This record gives sequence, structure tokens and C-alpha cells, in this order.
Amino acid sequence: MVGKILIPEIKSLIDARNFGALRELFAEWPPVDVAEVILDMPGDEQVIIFRVLPHALAADVFEYLDLDAQQKLLRAMAHEQVVEILNEMSPDDRTALLEELPSAAARQLIKLLTPEERRIAQALLGYPEGSVGRLMTPDFIAVREDWSVQEVLDYVREHGQDSETLNVIYVVDESGKLIDDVRMREFLLKPLAHKVSDLMEKTFVTLNVHDSQEDALNVFRKYDRTALPVVDSADVLVGIVTIDDMLDVAEEEATEDIQKFGGLEALDEPYMRISLWRMVRKRAGWLVILFLGEMLTATAMANYQDEIAKAVVLALFLPLIISSGGNSGSQASTLIIRAMALGEVTLRDWWRVASREIRAGLSLGVILGVIGAGRVALWSIVGDRYMHRQLYGPHWPLVALTVGAALVGVVLWGSLSGSMLPFILRRVGADPATSSAPFVATLVDVTGLIIYFSIALLIMRGAML
Repeated sequence: MVGKILIPEIKSLIDARNFGALRELFAEWPPVDVAEVILDMPGDEQVIIFRVLPHALAADVFEYLDLDAQQKLLRAMAHEQVVEILNEMSPDDRTALLEELPSAAARQLIKLLTPEERRIAQALLGYPEGSVGRLMTPDFIAVREDWSVQEVLDYVREHGQDSETLNVIYVVDESGKLIDDVRMREFLLKPLAHKVSDLMEKTFVTLNVHDSQEDALNVFRKYDRTALPVVDSADVLVGIVTIDDMLDVAEEEATEDIQKFGGLEALDEPYMRISLWRMVRKRAGWLVILFLGEMLTATAMANYQDEIAKAVVLALFLPLIISSGGNSGSQASTLIIRAMALGEVTLRDWWRVASREIRAGLSLGVILGVIGAGRVALWSIVGDRYMHRQLYGPHWPLVALTVGAALVGVVLWGSLSGSMLPFILRRVGADPATSSAPFVATLVDVTGLIIYFSIALLIMRGAML
């Protein structure tokens, strides 16, 4: 916020080429605020600001920029500054940058790293895409259980400046296997002569390098941790994942799910960066599928042409009936997909969910059915009394009953099918988020027509049909 207020002053310093004052202005700012200012400036001024920053601050600021801005700055920076930035970046943030670049560009940048940083970068990039191994950082503090509190604190003072976090200290054995994690506060509050083993409870939680980032996010939610250790198949501690990385994963997952809810493939790139042709391809597939699905609606209506011809009034309530079913199905689908994402619902809960949605759908259907039937009755009575015309014909009570009963059936079916579709998709190994609102609505449109006209035939046979 402060940065936005000072943007005119910053621009005037750039125009006056007063780079010394600009450097002093940013020297005491938090890196995240400097990054925010850079993103608000035109491209050429972004480079100017970044070049005047002290080296240590520049590396921190770089990590807070989005990938698009990072790539633009890398192309504009001098070779020496690129080398400094890449070597000073935290390994997990550097990995996120490298995996977004074309392979040739990534290889060129890896060559600029020091031997040690190059080894770390290549190791992290060697893990499967989307795994915890790509997300972790090898910068952590590990101690032995026979150390004293005094030895641990001395070790932290000597090596802690390079650690990603000092909130948790990890205890390993002689082969590097993780045997516990201890919060730093325990070391600060205990006598210096106490041994690490005296503080251990051995109730730690770990991630595996091959775990998916989505699974890791669920573990963070469940245990409410700020950092978690990452081990390999031999239980050797190889890195840690911190909550700031998990927040990025959560944002990506939420963005992907929201895009799928809208009836399109996940874009995988920011909206303003993706090419027009790629965006059309991402959107066209689902639109074609949904369009073909809606064709079934026309086919279903064709089967009831005679009924519609005899009772045209039925057609008046088609949008009301099918939209109510689609809306209820979309509601149920959205609730279940989100519950699955949060780990609140698993595959074995399908029957409990079905029973709840049957009751919920029935209740919602009755509410809408009463309103729909009441609307037909009210309009008919008012039209007959004050306008001297029968809006829905002499058999309007049958029309009201048909609309009310159809709404109960369609909303009940929409709620049930919308809630069960994510379970079916999860069971066959697909992403439940693909049962998006448009897809559920299309499914319920077709079946809703059949329910509506079947109920109409049952109630109106012999009177209007």
C-alpha cells in the first residue's frame, strides 16, 4: 500500500536518474513491498529499479515476483547479475522458475550456478513434476540426539543463516535418518545442559519425496504445521517443505478447480500469457461436448411433440423445470468436489452422501414445487378474476400439480446425480472437478425433460393429454 502511494515519487527519481536516492528509498523496505512496486511499473522501469537494488535485497525481491516478471527481468539483466540472483535464490523458488522455462533456456541457466547450487538444482529437477521433491528445499538444520541444548544453539548461530526456517530443528541419526523434529522454542526454554533426547517425543509427521503436492497440502491442513520434513524411501531426511510453498500450491489447485467448474480445461498459464489459440483449444473441447449433450435435449423434446401440441402450456414451464434441476445438481456437485478436496469426504462415504442428498433434494424440491404450483394458481385466479381470461386454461389445477410434482422430481434427481458424479469420476481415476457445473446442468437438462413429461402424462392423461 505504501509503495502505491510513493509511485509518483519513484517515477520522478527514475526520470531524474537519481539512482542513489532510489537505492536508499528501497533499502529499508520489505522485499514483498518492493516486488509489488516493480510489478506496478512499466517494463523498462522495472529493470531500472531492480538493477539499483542491493544484491541481497534483489535476490529476495526476485523470489516474490511472478514467473512472467522473473523471466522478463532475466532477459533484461546483465550476465553477472543473473548469476548472482540464481545462486542466491532459495532452491525451491529456483526450481519453480527453471521448470517453467523452455528446456534449452533452463539448461543455460543451470550452467551459471556454482557447482554446489547446480547439484541441488539438478537433484530437485530430477523428481517427478508435481511431486514434493520439486517443492522442497535442502536448507534446514539437522542435529544429533546426543547433543546438548548449548551445542544446538551454537550450531544454529553458525549455520542458521542459510536455513529456510528456524522454527523447527530436525534430529537425525548417524546415517541421516529422521528420528524426530523439535520446535525451536523447546531449545530456548530448556536448560543449556539438557540433551536433545530429553526433548524428543517422536510424534513427527513426514512427507515422501514422491508424494504429490496435493497430498502434501492435505497433510499441512490436517496437522496445521508451518514446515514438514521430506524423506526418501530409506527415511533419510533430504529436505523440508514450508507453508509459503503450500500456499502457492493451494492457489494453483483452487485456480485449476475453478476453471474446471466453468466447463474448460485448466489453462496452466496466466490468462494474459496464454496464447489465443491455446485458450480456444482449452475451451472448445468442453463446449463441443456440452453442445452435443444439449442436442439430446432437442431429441427428448421431439419424442413429446404430440403432448406439447395438445398442451402448449407445458412448454411455458420448460425453462423453469430444467434450470431448477441443473442448479440443484451444480450446487450438490460443487459441495462434494470441495469436500473431497479438503479430505472431508472419501469414496467410502458415497452412501452417506447419497442419503443426505436425497433428503436435501426432496426438501428443496418441495420448497420450489410449492412456489411453482402457487405461481400457476395465483396467476390463474388473478387472470380469471381481473383480466377475464384463462392464462393456463380451465385445467390449471392439473398444470399446477404437474409443475409442482415435476419440480420435486427434477430437483431431487439433480441433487442426487450432481453429488454422485464426483464419486464415479474419482472411482475411475478421473479428476472430480471435471464434473463441472455446465456438465451436470447438461446431464440434468435431458433427464429433467423426461421426468417432466412423464409426470405430465401421468397427471393430465384424459384431461389435456
